[in-house]
Amino acid sequence: MADTCLGPPLCLPPSISPSSLLYNTQNQFTTFSIPVPLFPSHNSFPLLSSSRSRTKRNHSPNMALSKINTHLCHSSSSVTANCISNQPSLLVFSGGTAFNGVVEELKKLTTRVAHVLPVSDDGGSTAEIVRVLGGPAVGDIRSRCLRLSDQSTSEALAVRTLLGHRLPLEAQKAKSEWYDIVEGNHALWIGVSKPYRETIRAFLAYFQDQILRRSDDFFCFSNGSIGNFFFAGARIFFQSLDAAIFLFSRVSDIPAESLVLPVISTNDRLTLGCELWDGTIIRGQNEISHPTNGSMQLINKNDSLVPALPSRIKRVFYMSSEGSNLLHEVFPAVNPTVLEQLRTTDCIIFAMGSLFTSICPSLVLLGIGEIISSRSCAKVLLLNGTHDRETSGFTASCFVTAITDALNRTYGGPHNCLVNPPSLYINTILVPRDCQIPLDIDCLAAQGIFDVVTVDSVQDPNGGILFDPKSLIQSLSSLLTERVKKDVAGV
Repeated sequence: MADTCLGPPLCLPPSISPSSLLYNTQNQFTTFSIPVPLFPSHNSFPLLSSSRSRTKRNHSPNMALSKINTHLCHSSSSVTANCISNQPSLLVFSGGTAFNGVVEELKKLTTRVAHVLPVSDDGGSTAEIVRVLGGPAVGDIRSRCLRLSDQSTSEALAVRTLLGHRLPLEAQKAKSEWYDIVEGNHALWIGVSKPYRETIRAFLAYFQDQILRRSDDFFCFSNGSIGNFFFAGARIFFQSLDAAIFLFSRVSDIPAESLVLPVISTNDRLTLGCELWDGTIIRGQNEISHPTNGSMQLINKNDSLVPALPSRIKRVFYMSSEGSNLLHEVFPAVNPTVLEQLRTTDCIIFAMGSLFTSICPSLVLLGIGEIISSRSCAKVLLLNGTHDRETSGFTASCFVTAITDALNRTYGGPHNCLVNPPSLYINTILVPRDCQIPLDIDCLAAQGIFDVVTVDSVQDPNGGILFDPKSLIQSLSSLLTERVKKDVAGV
């Protein structure tokens, strides 16, 4: 049983509705003070109480957000609109881990980046949140938001450290530390000013309240991410994933022109499924990518101890307890903002990472393949440096085929299939030096792909062969510069 001593309801003030937080036509939120849940009294959380002395606090959530808004407006004024508009715009399909290593270096090239991420992760603390509270998985989104967050001041670093913190693996220690954090007594709060402190604590307290209300479910805090808890509290409070991302972005001071976009904007739980070539159906992203038998530990997808799949992956799809066929397959709509960004971006990137569980879930949705195939911009595949469970035995052309099949929805319903060639989706491949994925140049040429560029790499003990971030961004910069020259010359 979970803790069952409930405080008073924490609900949206009657004068404010979640719909007031929707995007306007420019995909920007209007400027206003964001409502945040009021703290319950300390008596509402007797299980969080302790003998520590407390001082009475004057909680003013709207004033706290107003101060944050003022600070952000002031700090962003040093970057002119002209400088930003001259930067190239990128849209990156990725997961929440592999591409993170180059995000910081990418900022030196451009901050006009739309990061498109899946919402089907079901491992670690994300799985526990989804199991008890429902809703989409936010782990990948939280991970990217943290990488994009400001690090220019000591307070920015303190906020980033707080939201990036993970609780201990041992369940009781994790629960005890969580109570210290949500009460505001943990050392992680040092360096976080009152406006940020009160805002972040409000949503952590709201998350706690929602857990207490699920009295029939035991919530395990083991290895829990504070950022995930904050995200979940905000999403449930606003009843909007987009609003939660916006709040997280403001609290962590992400550049306004950097967008973190869930490929599906939903408040519902989404489960990823895959079909193997031998007909086997596997349910759940974690089961496909890296089975953990319920372990809460962080996973290493390159772990050689992970059992191989019995057959190669044919396709991935979304499924639920209800669906339109025997596989319980469902067909969620793509986030319209993703489509808007695809229509105008200067460069589309298929990032390195888990091919079938991080990249393809964003590509199989209706509308994605149609727009990408119609664009004449740079379309770049960042090839993995090492095989994993999903791509055992793959060559470079196999990666291209998998992406093409996902965008064409080749193995989905016949009424939604496309028949575009690979060259309409990918025109350049960047390859890390000493890559362990065989480069079958003749097969790539047969697919219509001739531009294959080798980039310096680094050896990582956990991730194998990785792109050197600086060399990768330099290669992307050169590619985009050449593209502009060709466009000017009318080539």
